[in-house]
This record gives sequence, C-alpha cells and structure tokens, in this order.
Amino acid sequence: MHRLQFPLPVNYVCYALWGCLFAGPALLRTPAALLAVAADLLLIVAPLALNVAVDMATDSQHADKGYLAGAAGRIGRSRALNWSIAELAVAFAAVVAIGVGWGRWWPFGIAVVTVAAQLLYNVEPARLKRRGLAGSVAFGVASVGLPVLLGYTAVAPAVPTTVWLIVAGASLISVGRTVWWALPDYDADVASRIATPTVRYGPARTLVVACGFVVVGLVLLGWGLWARYGAWALLGLAPHGGFLALLVAQLPATLRGHPPRAGSQLRRTLPVATLGEVLIALVPLLAG
Repeated sequence: MHRLQFPLPVNYVCYALWGCLFAGPALLRTPAALLAVAADLLLIVAPLALNVAVDMATDSQHADKGYLAGAAGRIGRSRALNWSIAELAVAFAAVVAIGVGWGRWWPFGIAVVTVAAQLLYNVEPARLKRRGLAGSVAFGVASVGLPVLLGYTAVAPAVPTTVWLIVAGASLISVGRTVWWALPDYDADVASRIATPTVRYGPARTLVVACGFVVVGLVLLGWGLWARYGAWALLGLAPHGGFLALLVAQLPATLRGHPPRAGSQLRRTLPVATLGEVLIALVPLLAG
C-alpha cells in the first residue's frame, strides 16, 4: 500500500532528512527536526496509500502492478483511505507541535500545500493524474521538493537562495522521474481513460520530456549544491548523471515500441538515482 519495495523507502528517508541536513547536520538532533522528519515521512507515504486505493481499477489491468490492486483489495478500499487519513492527521499534529513549540509555522503551511497537491492529483473532480504533465508536476513537487522545504523551515528562520535552488532542482528531477515512471502504464492508462503524459504524447516523446526535466533539475540542483558546498556537490550529482544516461539509453528501444517495464525500472534504473539521494544526504555531513 505504501510502495515500500526497495529502493523506494531509502528515497523517502532521504527526502525527509535533506531539509534538516541542509540547515545544519547538528540541528538534526533537535526535537523540532525529529518532528519534521516524522511529519515528512508520513506526508510522503500516506498519499501513496491513497493513490493505491484510488487506482485499484487501473492497477488491476497492469501486468507489473496488479499486486497493488491486490493489496488494496485485501485491506479494503475504505480501510486504506482511513489509514491514509490517520497518517496525515499524525503528520499535521507534528507540524502543529513545531509551530506551538518553536513558533515556526511555515512547516504547517507547507504541509497544507503538500496535502492539497496530493488530493488534486488523486481525487475527482480535479484528478490531475489524468491531466498530463500537470499531474506529474503536482506529484513530483509534493513528494520531494515540499518535504525538503518543510524540514528546512522547521529548524531555520529563513530559506537562502542556495536552498531554493536545491529545492527547485530536486523537484524538477522528481517530476522527470514521475513522468518516466508512468511509461509502462500506457496500456492500463489507455484502458482506464487516464490521460497521463504517456497517453497524451506517446512513450518516446514522454521519455524525452522526462529527460528534459531531469537535465534542468540537475543544473539547478548542481548550482545550489556547488554554491553551498563546493566540489562536494559532485558526489551527489554523479549518480544522477548516471541515472539520466540510463534514461537516454532507453530511448532507442522505446522508439521501437518497447518502453521500460516497471520491474526493470524499480530494480535496475531507480537504484542509481537512490544512490544519488543518499550521497546528497552525505554532502552536508562531509562538507562540514
């Protein structure tokens, strides 16, 4: 229900930690930071359970994702929705505690925007998932950029330009990955009449769009990391460059009508990006 297949949980933990680490690794031990990390993790995984519950019909038609519909069916759609709501309630309790205890209310506002974006992505009448790139942008930013911003504002009074660049770059890379992740869903999305980017533009053009988002995201992320940490930035950027190269390498097969499969994406390609996320988390620690 919560998409906990490796390496996804590693990514979630990185996004929950990044903001506090960018503010200062020593701050990660403070109560406000611990509350922010907990809130971030819940704000990341709770909408995934919501997405599985909402997408039961589509996932049941997908050869590689039928297990998600099966999990939702065993747990029950209503129970899955209640589970997601309870997790979001705990997340909001955490950010309210940050506001009351330390007078920092930006995390609360960011949590509201995060939940709003995820609801717009998943729920009718907006249901941005079926509205092309708008859905990818909403999901990508809410899953990575906003959690990083929440963590930073929980422990720091102001957000410098370098951190905004990092947040923007990480968000765009996430949007690109979201667009790429939907490539194997083409048949199921067509059958369910969900106009994802793959359905609107075709797999090959969608892969090119995904690469474009990743390229721009890497430029902004690299700019922010380099300005903040110097050459240590290369440590985190190198694996993401490798991830981009893997996406480009998938283009010839996609043009021939053979886009990547979900299992291959998860086991072979995504771990390269995950390595980059872990190394980015290490950059503030190593740079001192």
